[in-house]
Amino acid sequence: MQHSPVSTHTLDPRRHAYRDDLAAEPLRGRVSAPRYAAGEVRQVVHASAPLRGRPDVRAGWTTEVLFGERVTVFDQDDYWAWVQLERDGYVGYLHPAALSAEVRPITHHVKALGTFLYPEADIKSPPWMHVSINSGLCVSETGQAFSKLADGSFVPSRHIVEHGRFAADFVSVAERFLGVPYLWGGKTRLGVDCSGLLQLAMHAAGLDCPRDSDMQQAELGGEVALAQDLSGLARGDLLFWKGHVGIMTDAFMLLHANAHHMAVVCEPLKSAVDRIERGGSLIAALKRLPPKAAAEAQSGRRT
Repeated sequence: MQHSPVSTHTLDPRRHAYRDDLAAEPLRGRVSAPRYAAGEVRQVVHASAPLRGRPDVRAGWTTEVLFGERVTVFDQDDYWAWVQLERDGYVGYLHPAALSAEVRPITHHVKALGTFLYPEADIKSPPWMHVSINSGLCVSETGQAFSKLADGSFVPSRHIVEHGRFAADFVSVAERFLGVPYLWGGKTRLGVDCSGLLQLAMHAAGLDCPRDSDMQQAELGGEVALAQDLSGLARGDLLFWKGHVGIMTDAFMLLHANAHHMAVVCEPLKSAVDRIERGGSLIAALKRLPPKAAAEAQSGRRT
């Protein structure tokens, strides 16, 4: 399976499916390729699956795909599927065993940081799988204690919410990840990175958010002048460094997944700024989301 990107093209290969030998059909006329593929929709049936930038088990994770997510497969062999994620458009390689050709509608999503799928509606039964926040579920029957999924498994009803209902505050969602280990490319409570934390939290609040911190800096909110003494900050403000993002929980405290602590921490902004500056990086931007952004996004209901 060939996989080298078209190096002379200006489209970002992280969010545009093209290689030297193949490109997605929608890119016809924008990318020159020997052949184009319309792709086939598949659904993730593993608890999560690492997405990689090249078809190599030694390659680092670029992101993590969650249970229930839909992807478009443009190329596949026994070992790798070259896909584009439906939610954020990210492109990469994952193992085809994580995908199913049976695509079920998403009726609910997980609102807890994580939960279990059981073979029967009994907390003492051994769980089949652990699924993470924002995982998509197809519920066939709802119950007070357990809800039954279309695949026959059961999930605690208190851990899920109807699709289209969202958390009221993305910062509160992010705060629930305190102490979660840092994991490059991770997007679950087992491990998460800085931009993955922000994306998870915003998605849980019904807000669109790209995957990587450079995309987030370019596309989220409006830029605000940062005072030299770091004053004037507010809850929900986003601070960016080159390759890093953090979330302000109030005027003084920064929440972020970082490789210094190897965990999600909330620390005084001044401490983080001084430490990161000693490492050679200055704050690149302060971005602020529009007022009532969560209430306006997708006109969804809040939980």
